[in-house]
Amino acid sequence: MNSEQKPEAGDRPVVSNRTMEIVVAGLLLLLGLTFGIASYNLGAGWSEDGPQSGYFPFYINLMIVIASAVTLMQAIRSKTPRPREAFVSTGQLRQIMAVLIPAAVYVLGVQLFGIYLASAVYITVFMVWLGKYSWGKSLALGVTISVAVYFMFEIWFKVSLHKGSWFDPLSLFGL
Repeated sequence: MNSEQKPEAGDRPVVSNRTMEIVVAGLLLLLGLTFGIASYNLGAGWSEDGPQSGYFPFYINLMIVIASAVTLMQAIRSKTPRPREAFVSTGQLRQIMAVLIPAAVYVLGVQLFGIYLASAVYITVFMVWLGKYSWGKSLALGVTISVAVYFMFEIWFKVSLHKGSWFDPLSLFGL
């Protein structure tokens, strides 16, 4: 939804563009300052054999700090945002969360149960939930893809992927 469109009923703005500009500029300013100070402590000068290890990172972070400070001041000084100016609406936020939350659970699943089991579950659930496929087709494809990835990495490329810190399901099969 751009700033020219009116939100539909029940699809109200959650946060404005101005608010997000202030938040992002503030975060980038803090990150630039943090990394700039760390780079300065490493050595941001020039020694007899060339630049010190923090020279280039310091000046890159200095540019980030200046740009962020200018953006932050512009966003703070700007007039009150138009009521229709929305960064994200409730409907859009729901769609984002419908992907973001399962992705975060998937990352946790990879850590706890390994990439193969977590991927099979993630693919299966997404196909059923968002794709509206049957459980049978979804499970078959989720398992097939995980098995194919296992053969590709573990057997053919000889690259071991994470098996899980709590439970390694491949150990049930002696793998």
